[in-house]
Amino acid sequence: MQLTKSNNISASLAAAACALLNSGVQAQENTQANEWQFDTAILYYGETDRVQLGEGVFNAKKDFGDEHIFNGKIAIDTLTGASASGAVAQQGVQTFTRPSGNGQYVVNAGETPLDDTFKDTRVQLSAQWTQPLWENITGSTGVHLSKEYDYLSLGVNGSLARDFNQKNTTLSAGVSYQYDGIDPVGEAPTGLSPMVVNNGQFSDESAFETAFNATRATDSKDKNTVDLLLGVTQVINRRMLMQFNYSYSIADGYLTDPYKLLSVVNTEGVTQDILHENRPDQRTKQSFYWQTKYASDYGIADVSYRYATDDWDIDSHTLDSRFRLKLSDNSYIQPHFRYYQQSAADFYQPFLIQGSLLPSVASADYRLGEMTAYTIGLKYGQALDNGREWAVRLEYYQQSPKNSGFEEPGALQGLDLYPSIDAIIAQVSYSF
Repeated sequence: MQLTKSNNISASLAAAACALLNSGVQAQENTQANEWQFDTAILYYGETDRVQLGEGVFNAKKDFGDEHIFNGKIAIDTLTGASASGAVAQQGVQTFTRPSGNGQYVVNAGETPLDDTFKDTRVQLSAQWTQPLWENITGSTGVHLSKEYDYLSLGVNGSLARDFNQKNTTLSAGVSYQYDGIDPVGEAPTGLSPMVVNNGQFSDESAFETAFNATRATDSKDKNTVDLLLGVTQVINRRMLMQFNYSYSIADGYLTDPYKLLSVVNTEGVTQDILHENRPDQRTKQSFYWQTKYASDYGIADVSYRYATDDWDIDSHTLDSRFRLKLSDNSYIQPHFRYYQQSAADFYQPFLIQGSLLPSVASADYRLGEMTAYTIGLKYGQALDNGREWAVRLEYYQQSPKNSGFEEPGALQGLDLYPSIDAIIAQVSYSF
């Protein structure tokens, strides 16, 4: 999970777009200038028989005058449950060593191997300062910190926005740098080294520990990420706003997930060995984003599309739509639909065949494979006195991994190697 975490490091670039639209579509704007504004939320995300997440968020914002704005945020989340290891299901029982090397766990016949030791608590802190620099030019800078048991993330960002055309057009540019330090439980395994399992072949526990440690890399692991963002926001008319963004990202360093595995099977589909995955140590990503917001007499329509591509050969398409429908002067409902589709990474392999040439990089992580996903949900919100507002959101999410052309030998043909994932998302928020 931790290697898929990302931060909206250039979110300040969208602030101009939000401000332009919100001035014409919000039902009430009771908060007075120079007062603190607070947003709180509690989120639950739960996958069926897998990962469960609970998160609390507190955001504080204040305009100190002349559009000198501070924004601070703290988030605490707890993750528990089971995470797919990457190994394939088998017709018989399988035994796996825990990432720490202390103990083993058993996966029943026909079941997807899940590591049920997945537990973590993460604390995230961020702060952003925005202010006018010159006429029609706004600057923003921020810092970010995220810490959990085996992961540390530090980031800084800065951006500029320039208004043209009587503030109907805004050009923006931003850059960020992020450092991630990874300290895996049991130390990081050597890429494509075999998982050591104590099936009675070791004379004592010390011999097992020696064999286990031989597969571990003792050096520290880290990665560096640089992101660039260019954007333009255009007011089309008094009801419509449109935005285009282009982003470019380079990540360098340890990009492997130290907890993911890869099965080696024979021509009959029976597992002969379990390896630790190994990914490239560099990744370059590009994305193109378009968003349109339209305010009618009945509510606000918000539609966006994102195309992303990288040098791992993962291409993705995301279509996201929301329509906020006014029920009264102070309440609304908001249906939400999101569709996502991606292709597989060029080094993604759900399993390796025994006797074939061992690749230099390979991963069976389904998140790098071909998949489709959709989210459908509904949000209800109500404005109260003195600018306060509460809302509740409930959504259903389904992710469907696909077979991107791999032949399934022998016993694997009777197993579900690409199980779908279902999840419920629930959130309660309150602003004051």
